[in-house]
Amino acid sequence: MTLAENTQPALALAGLTYGGPAAKWRTEAMRSHQTPRLIHITKGQGRITVAGLTNGYGPNNLIFIPGQTMYGMEIGPTVFGQILTLPDGSDWPDTPFHLRLLEVMRQKELQGHIEAIERELQPDGDMRAANCHLGLLTIFVERQLAARDPASIDKRRMSPAGQLVAKYTAMIAQHFTSDRSVADYAAALGVTPTHLTRVCRQTCGRSALELRNDRIHYEACLLLRETRTPVQDIARRLGFHSAAYFTRSFQEKSGQTPSGFRMTGGSIQRA
Repeated sequence: MTLAENTQPALALAGLTYGGPAAKWRTEAMRSHQTPRLIHITKGQGRITVAGLTNGYGPNNLIFIPGQTMYGMEIGPTVFGQILTLPDGSDWPDTPFHLRLLEVMRQKELQGHIEAIERELQPDGDMRAANCHLGLLTIFVERQLAARDPASIDKRRMSPAGQLVAKYTAMIAQHFTSDRSVADYAAALGVTPTHLTRVCRQTCGRSALELRNDRIHYEACLLLRETRTPVQDIARRLGFHSAAYFTRSFQEKSGQTPSGFRMTGGSIQRA
């Protein structure tokens, strides 16, 4: 369970936030959560990587992220949307999906469900009502999935490459705090590190090592920004054998030392 999960209620709705270049780690870096997420894009466009597969997104897109699934997304200043944190064990698929709602009626219906949930999550709302509206949203999504054109389904997800990178990212999500190397992951998957890296670059434009390091970096940023945990303890928690090695690795990625990042809020960020 990540730090963010410890502070999240069972059902929560938040807006997508553009934090500028300094906060790119909050959106673009690979992360995963114990519970599922449902992302509703209402304006703007960009790219999102889910379980190692990158796709473009635009307005009226609905993207589902199962629990313990790695993802990261570009969010520019013109992008607006909402992220719904779903209860653990809720009645949602085990695999990601990406719906593009083309009909205005369906777009309005979806927005109505989400607005109803948002109203009930306010201080004067009722969580029972919020969960009832969530049930209606679940039915709406099930119907859209059943009615979608088979040609619109991303077949890359079921390809050998897509399945391999999904298994790899799932393993990272589970074991990123260990000191496992890409070679260790590749051996567990029955492939060579070279093949694993080739597949990752094919599906999302990142190497196997970049995906692994990106997940670790996100957690490091989160712990540095939102806790007072000493740097040496964060290093040990994330599987580094020494605080010095963690500092070098973090600085190569962010352009700042961990302590500098914590003090300035990450005001410097490399591409």
